[in-house]
Amino acid sequence: MEILNRKAKHDYFIDEIIEAGIVLTGTEIKSIRSGDCNIKDCYGLIKNNEVFLLNMYIGQYKEGNIFNHEETRNRKLLLHKKEIAKLQKAIEQKGYTLIPIKLYFKDNKLKVALGICHGKKDYDKRESIKERDIKREVEKNLKRY
Repeated sequence: MEILNRKAKHDYFIDEIIEAGIVLTGTEIKSIRSGDCNIKDCYGLIKNNEVFLLNMYIGQYKEGNIFNHEETRNRKLLLHKKEIAKLQKAIEQKGYTLIPIKLYFKDNKLKVALGICHGKKDYDKRESIKERDIKREVEKNLKRY
C-alpha cells in the first residue's frame, strides 16, 4: 500500500528524495493500513536537530476508544545526524522546503519519502502541464500504429 502526494510534483521541483522512518502510535498505524491518511498539505520542519512532519492527517481508528490519537499532531521523523545536517543546510538555501512525496511500507515498517523541494511559479506549472499533455498525445498516437 502506498499513499502519494500528487500535488507535490505539480507545485514543486523535487531536487532530492530522502527516506525516513516515522514515529507513530498503535491506532495511527492501524488507520494508515486502512487507508485513512492524507499528506497533501503536509510539510517538514527541523527543530532542535530533530525533523517533524506537520499537518499530516491520520483519521481516528474506529475501534480505538479512549486510546485514539489526535488527527493532525506533529510527528517525529527518524533520521541520522548526518542526514539531518544535510537537510538543515538545504533548507537554509533560499526557497527550499521539506515535502513528503509518499508513505509506504518497507519490511512492515512505515517509511516516508521526504523531498527537498523548491516551489514552482505559475508559468512553470503551465509548462509542465503542456509537456504532460504532449507526452500523453505522443503515447496515444504510438498505440494507434
